Amino acid sequence: MKWEHRHLLGIEELTKEEILLILEQAEGFKEVLTRAIPKVPTLRGKTIVNLFCEPSTRTRISFELAAKRLNADILNIAAASSSFQKGETLKDTIKNIEAMNVDVIIIRHACAGAPYFLAKNTNVGIVNAGDGAHEHPTQALLDIFTIREKLGKLAGLNVSIIGDIAHSRVARSNIWALTKLGARITVCGPKTMIPKEIEKLGVTVTYSIKDALKTADVVNVLRIQIERQQEVVFPSLREYTRSFGIDKEKLKTFAKKEILILHPGPINRGVELSQEVADGEYSVILDQVINGVAIRMAVLFLVSMARKENEEGKEI
Repeated sequence: MKWEHRHLLGIEELTKEEILLILEQAEGFKEVLTRAIPKVPTLRGKTIVNLFCEPSTRTRISFELAAKRLNADILNIAAASSSFQKGETLKDTIKNIEAMNVDVIIIRHACAGAPYFLAKNTNVGIVNAGDGAHEHPTQALLDIFTIREKLGKLAGLNVSIIGDIAHSRVARSNIWALTKLGARITVCGPKTMIPKEIEKLGVTVTYSIKDALKTADVVNVLRIQIERQQEVVFPSLREYTRSFGIDKEKLKTFAKKEILILHPGPINRGVELSQEVADGEYSVILDQVINGVAIRMAVLFLVSMARKENEEGKEI
């Protein structure tokens, strides 16, 4: 199959075959990362811009490293040190960056839909690195890549997503990706953190951590999105941890013998995950980090190649 998108804006619009294409491309790039010199000249001469209008460490560095491993030139722009502080609009910022003849812009923005707005107003390839509480496509891709790598499949697996579903872009992207690939999804958290009618996305809802753990092959534990909450949605962090935090005792009592624990980071240790679980034998959190570089290499390569073909007059 051929990749035909000039942008990666979200998982929702991708087909199962397109998701698998990204995973297969990432497998090849992960092999590159194990070499003595972990670089390939695939995007030599290309210029990629990291435009982060929200704080980030893991995602920004992961994209930066991915671009460097592909031999692209990479520019990092943070909102705090950009012309946003002088009142420049997002559209004007992008138009100015585009005028410098860049190839791909990676955008993280607090407003849901910002990457889609940019895609309509520029000829540069746009990659969504997280837009508000809407989507985080590359996080979902690295999550499913990690699950498939560890368990050998995705179809038929029971995956429980636990935590702040309502404010999580990671949850939405994971739900779309996993259901398209045949996994069964359960979401779990306080009622105030579960969106209304989320069952329409094909998931099962439970408010019991016992029910979420007892059938799960994989548990994806979400960070509490305090910065995106407009009001207090649970009594206290202590109460949340008691009811929904994952610790060794809950795993021993409720979970299967073999289970994968994922977390998109950063972890609120002692809240969503205990120290023992975060660093324990079932945790694949550090695997997610290295797989994130491979996935982002794949995305940057595919988007760059689609843009190149478009410039050469082929139909995209």
